[in-house]
Amino acid sequence: MAEETSGKSRGLLWLAIIAVLLIAALVAMNMYLLLRENPRATVEADAQSTGPVRADNPIFVKIDPFTVNLQGDQFANRLLYVGFSLQVGNNETRDFLLEHMPQVRSRLLILHSSQSPEALATLEGKQALVKGILATLAEPMGNNQPELLIDDVLFTEFIVQ
Repeated sequence: MAEETSGKSRGLLWLAIIAVLLIAALVAMNMYLLLRENPRATVEADAQSTGPVRADNPIFVKIDPFTVNLQGDQFANRLLYVGFSLQVGNNETRDFLLEHMPQVRSRLLILHSSQSPEALATLEGKQALVKGILATLAEPMGNNQPELLIDDVLFTEFIVQ
C-alpha cells in the first residue's frame, strides 16, 4: 500500500512539474509578445531614419504650360512657351508639389523669364535650364517640408519665339 501511495505521489509530482513548466512557458511567450516591438513601427522608423522611401513605379507631376518674356534685346519681344512634367520619387513629393503649386509656378516663371533666347536654342542651354529647375525646387517652400525627391524634368512643350 505504501508503494501505491508513493507511486501516486510521484505521478502527482511529475504532473505538478509539467504544469509549472507549461505555465512558465505561457508566461514567457506572453511577455515576449507584449514586449517585442511592432514590426510595422520598426519599418516606418527605419524609413524615417534613412530618408524617404522611393516608389516602385515612376510618378509624374504635370506643370501646366506657361509663357514668359525672355531677357535679351529690349526692342525684340522674345517669348518662351514651355510645359513639362517632373518625375518624382514618391507620393509624398507629388502631394507636396501639388499642394504648393502656386509657389512652384511662381518660382519657375521667375527662373524661365531670366533665360536668354540664344541659350535656350542650344541643347546645353536646355540642360542648364533643367539643372536650374531642379535647384530652384530644391529650395525649401514651407515649414515641415518633406525631403523632395525630384528625379527629372521632362519637357512636353518648348517653343522660343
